[in-house]
Amino acid sequence: MSAEQQVEPMAEGGTRARAEVRTVEIPGAVLAVSGPVGTGSRDGAQLPPALFVHGLGGSSDNWTELMDELSDLVSGEAVDLPGFGRSAPPADGNLSLSGHVRAVIGYLEASGRGPVHLFGNSLGGAVAVRLAALRPDLVLSLTLISPALPELPPQRTAWPTGLLAVPGVPALMRRMPSNGRSVEDATEGLLRLVYGDVAAVPEERRAAAVAEYRRRTGLPYAMQVLVGSARGIVSAYTERGEQSLWRQAQQVRVPVLLVYGLKDKLVSYRSARRACAAFADARLLVLPESGHVAMMEYPAQVARAVRELLAELSPGPAARPEAWSGTPAEVPAEASAETPTERPAVAETPTPAVAETVDGGAGSVGA
Repeated sequence: MSAEQQVEPMAEGGTRARAEVRTVEIPGAVLAVSGPVGTGSRDGAQLPPALFVHGLGGSSDNWTELMDELSDLVSGEAVDLPGFGRSAPPADGNLSLSGHVRAVIGYLEASGRGPVHLFGNSLGGAVAVRLAALRPDLVLSLTLISPALPELPPQRTAWPTGLLAVPGVPALMRRMPSNGRSVEDATEGLLRLVYGDVAAVPEERRAAAVAEYRRRTGLPYAMQVLVGSARGIVSAYTERGEQSLWRQAQQVRVPVLLVYGLKDKLVSYRSARRACAAFADARLLVLPESGHVAMMEYPAQVARAVRELLAELSPGPAARPEAWSGTPAEVPAEASAETPTERPAVAETPTPAVAETVDGGAGSVGA
């Protein structure tokens, strides 16, 4: 195990210590883990542990803002899935959804931090659902931000990502001329894919995304990992029986917070209806101006909903949100992402559903 301290700029000027990043060896892989963020106590007790899992092409860095927002509530760590971020590819080359799930379980068992409040975005959301179904002893609650649950047909803006899973397409893409496309231009295209309002991405976040894109393109395994994991998602979408993600969602018994953005180009908020019906104990937060990475675009609003969720589990003034005005809301069945209602949520579900409408947005990268 090794560790290194990183420092990042503060918005107000100066610097702040960022989460320690260390490598942890588990069976079949070596994972990079950042954190913990939040190591104090609440009401005389240590903060409960939380683990954050990123999406396809992302890294633990995607959770920086939300982990900061929750640092007084949970002791948070973020893991780089095998082959992503600073983690090495798995020794056996298994980049399937179940392979990623095994890696996260391996880390929780090696660290002894479970059970945890588990957070997942996109691919990480699918990982979290399967993990919670298979190992309920490791999970206290789920927060799923634009989770990659089977959605057929997917929205058209998600097709290019799905094409990565088609044999021969990645090799064809590598042979195609770049037409002078710079790393900055390529990163801009990726930001446009995952953010609801790319103009709102802070300059430091944009610069970090460019630097990470440049670093990843220099890794010999980067495309292989991206393609293998994309195929893993597509394969998981077609699984039936006990391995079906929707069947596994029904098996989850811990409280679940679902977060969707109306401007998400990869996961349609319309799948929120099915998700709310599938999970036994679900709440819904819809952010009208958010894209695919609400934890980066609207960390304060997401954190407020998490505080509400955790307050239900362990009531106490430290866990309650300072200002939470969300109320149950409904959306007509015919509503779509292209024709949003003013206060969108899910109608006719047996579980609590809350929606909050927010203005503005802030800013990377993970599908």
